[in-house]
Amino acid sequence: MFHASLHSSSSAAQHPLVVYGWDDDWAAAFAPYAAQGLLPGRVVRVDRGQCDVMTPEGLVRADTAFVTPHDPMRVVCTGDWAAVDPDGIGDPRYVRAYLPRRTAFARSTSSKRSEGQILAANVDHAIIVVSLAVELDLGRIERFLALAWESGAQPLVVLSKADLVPDPVGLSYLVEDVETVAPGVQVLAVSSHTGDGLDTLQAVAAGGTAVLLGVSGAGKSTLANTLLGLDAMEVQATRDADGKGRHTTTTRNLLALPAGGVLIDTPGLRGVGLWDAEAGVGQVFSEIDDLAASCRFPDCAHEAEPGCAVTAAIADGTLPERRLDSYRKLLRENQRLAAKTDARMRHEMRKVYKQRGMEGRAAMDIKQGRFR
Repeated sequence: MFHASLHSSSSAAQHPLVVYGWDDDWAAAFAPYAAQGLLPGRVVRVDRGQCDVMTPEGLVRADTAFVTPHDPMRVVCTGDWAAVDPDGIGDPRYVRAYLPRRTAFARSTSSKRSEGQILAANVDHAIIVVSLAVELDLGRIERFLALAWESGAQPLVVLSKADLVPDPVGLSYLVEDVETVAPGVQVLAVSSHTGDGLDTLQAVAAGGTAVLLGVSGAGKSTLANTLLGLDAMEVQATRDADGKGRHTTTTRNLLALPAGGVLIDTPGLRGVGLWDAEAGVGQVFSEIDDLAASCRFPDCAHEAEPGCAVTAAIADGTLPERRLDSYRKLLRENQRLAAKTDARMRHEMRKVYKQRGMEGRAAMDIKQGRFR
């Protein structure tokens, strides 16, 4: 996040990379590399072992061969601050290192190897764009929010294409529906066509580095163009049948905004798999955790236990049952993924499943009168 030191230090304020988020803390972290004669720069785009880096010399192309480990979570990504060879060292230039990340937005890949994928680094605001051209998918919004909270960034949900909902009352209901699944998160209805909500969105984006996230056709590239004041990102017409965009953003691009701040636009995400996001899931469903604190038993499973505050809230309508189902689903998914890479957790999960199986068989035996 941007710090007060950015405004208090003349050295940081005069740095040519200040518009890209450079501040005193980044300068301090970069000092050992500066002593080696390397240039600081922010990665604005990564593509097949090469990356574009904005440096004090301008935009340079650099090879990432020296910072390409086997762990995909540690490869250079858009938003990283890098140490780059200065001009005259050779062709190609190389990224020699990147600075420790303040935040990192990650998801699991769709591969069967259970790998994580870094989508953007050093992000202050995770702007989750949801199109009002199609029916709201609250479960998908919860999933995006879990990843956003886990990243360390502050989420914001933007309901795009608000002009497609001409009824103000109907629009307010849609906003309220999303607010129920996004505790602690601002929900903003926006229209690039009418300009509604854009001033607020621009103010948020000007407060640091923001990343636009959402499925294809959500309106991310249109919002990026609006904030930039130009057609920097290719935008294609949206299919009427399902509201999905066609061949819009294909890479993650970092751009400085004219009103201040930095914006990262991302391709539409087909899959939003969780990656080590237990804390993020807990943040999204904070009201369930709050209720659980009042359950009679500390290990309450919120099923049929007496004195369960969660099931009581469902019974009286305070907590929608869909929320509890979604909470359980995301926790199970996160545990399964963690178990694939954690042998001890795998062993513990097998013990739990074995115990549940024994209990189930015993209950069936009693029901069928085998043990009397």
